[in-house]
Amino acid sequence: MTGFDARKTTVAFGAAAFIFFGTGCATKKHVRQVVGPVEARVSQSERRNQEQQAAIGELNNSVTRADERAQDADSKATAAGESARQANDAALSARARADQGYSLAESTRTRLGELSENIDNYKAVTSENILFKVNQSKLTDEAKQMLDGAIGQLQNTKHYILEVQGFTDSTGDANSNLELSRRRADAVVRYLTTKHSVPLRQISMLGLGEDDPNADNKSREGRKQARRVEMRVFSRDLGANQNASTMPERTTGSASRVDDSSSQSTTPQQQK
Repeated sequence: MTGFDARKTTVAFGAAAFIFFGTGCATKKHVRQVVGPVEARVSQSERRNQEQQAAIGELNNSVTRADERAQDADSKATAAGESARQANDAALSARARADQGYSLAESTRTRLGELSENIDNYKAVTSENILFKVNQSKLTDEAKQMLDGAIGQLQNTKHYILEVQGFTDSTGDANSNLELSRRRADAVVRYLTTKHSVPLRQISMLGLGEDDPNADNKSREGRKQARRVEMRVFSRDLGANQNASTMPERTTGSASRVDDSSSQSTTPQQQK
């Protein structure tokens, strides 16, 4: 190869190398200029997508919480409605009871008014003295027989009332005597209601203790007579034909004799 040819070859090779390497550098630069911004936009889009996903997740959580609150509010509203219904039912029931009570009160007032107007038409027609043993409130057999006879006379009488008063003698403690007199009166009332089905509304009962003695308590006989229950019968039907001032009075004599034997061994301070 001649020198000229060698120079031509060298020049050609250098030109080719320049073109190759120059073109490669230009391509990388072009790629960096074109792809770089795209990659930046992609990264930015990915960040925005992540942010949007996070926002969507938070929104879903908010929706879930709102739904839970709505359900809770609905439950509370339902419970409040049920409470209101129950309160309304209770109010209606209370109103009904109040109306019923008012009607009953009016009826009772009317009956009391009628009774008050007619009370003067009741006259005392008989009286029974039921005697008791010392410190006892139990009815004797003879006392029961006397009560049986008294009520038997009223079988055909519709309008009558009974006044039952219990008494003791004056010995012993006054408070104890008062309680004993009440038990004696209660024994008579219980017998009348359970044995003879006398309505309680037709009986008035009172224990008076040692008050209103019917005999001198200084004597044994007087104390026996004081240990008693007085039962007076008032009748509207029979009262028209009898006068209260001539009202017969009977006493359980056998009961008195039992008290005699019981009190022979009892000091006056122990008798009631």
